[in-house]
Amino acid sequence: MRPLLLLLLGAHLAYAGTHSLKYFYTAVSGDIDFPEFTAVGLVDEGQFIYFDSNTKEAVPKTEWIRQNEGADYWNTNTQGLIGAHQTFKNNIQVAKERFNQSTGVHTNTVMYGCELDDDGTKRGYELHGYDGEDFLSLDISTLTWTAANDKAMITKVKWDSTGAYAMQEKAYLENTCIEWLQKYVVYGKDTLERKVSPQVFLQQKSSSSQVTCHATGFHPKAVTISWQRNGQEHHEDVDLGELLPNEDGTYQRMSTIRVTPDELKKNQYSCVVEHQGETFTKIVTDDSLPIGIIVGAVAGILVLLAVIGVVVFKLMQKKKGTDFKPVNPSDDVSNDS
Repeated sequence: MRPLLLLLLGAHLAYAGTHSLKYFYTAVSGDIDFPEFTAVGLVDEGQFIYFDSNTKEAVPKTEWIRQNEGADYWNTNTQGLIGAHQTFKNNIQVAKERFNQSTGVHTNTVMYGCELDDDGTKRGYELHGYDGEDFLSLDISTLTWTAANDKAMITKVKWDSTGAYAMQEKAYLENTCIEWLQKYVVYGKDTLERKVSPQVFLQQKSSSSQVTCHATGFHPKAVTISWQRNGQEHHEDVDLGELLPNEDGTYQRMSTIRVTPDELKKNQYSCVVEHQGETFTKIVTDDSLPIGIIVGAVAGILVLLAVIGVVVFKLMQKKKGTDFKPVNPSDDVSNDS
């Protein structure tokens, strides 16, 4: 079973010339100092709207959405997310009963969104998780749900019985979501389509630890980081980190290489960063390796797992017995976001 955190951080980040609209939501149950329900919306990995069950208000997180949408937009989203809070409270209770859990902290998460490439290619996805692991995911091509475990099979069978929910999600993700993404890109054009070159740093924690190449502050998000040994491409003992957003709307990414001090003395290692047709090369030398821990302006990875989504839900027609209720971005209020 693949951990949901890895899925959230790694999904849908690799395409050049791509704009994305993504929503995260999460419910938390248990003794924890965190809102019971949170919702976040992101355009191109940058947060533009936020809601939680403590404040009970959807609020703008960028100037471009604040300046282009009025009171109706915010009121509509607020009311829809208040309703979504109740849906998620129900769902997390159902999950706890299925997993026979009566104590502890538990989370119920959903991520969905769409992407649009420069050539017109569209993609959509919807992923449900429980306690940080996969639970259900939508297969748009077959209009069916994939269950990650036997507890999720109960919901899969119900949702697949008519196929109505999957069809509604497909229509939303491939049409309405794309339309709003295009609108948001126009709103935030100066920010979302700006071009900023990366700053590139080399660093390691100690003389015997791995060397880290850190590219940060770049926009758009498409970037390539590679290593060379004596001028030739080198792939051994290299790890490429995830693309992550900075708080200012730019991006950062790291790559590490494991190499002994003796190898560093005998060979020349270089980090090569390519972005928007520019190439930045950093040669590993004693002077280029300050000792310390890299601290990036990442917009909280743990928050990204726990703080989830915006858009708006509406309960589908209630069914007899307890079961997960679909969160339906294609209905009513969600069409406004």
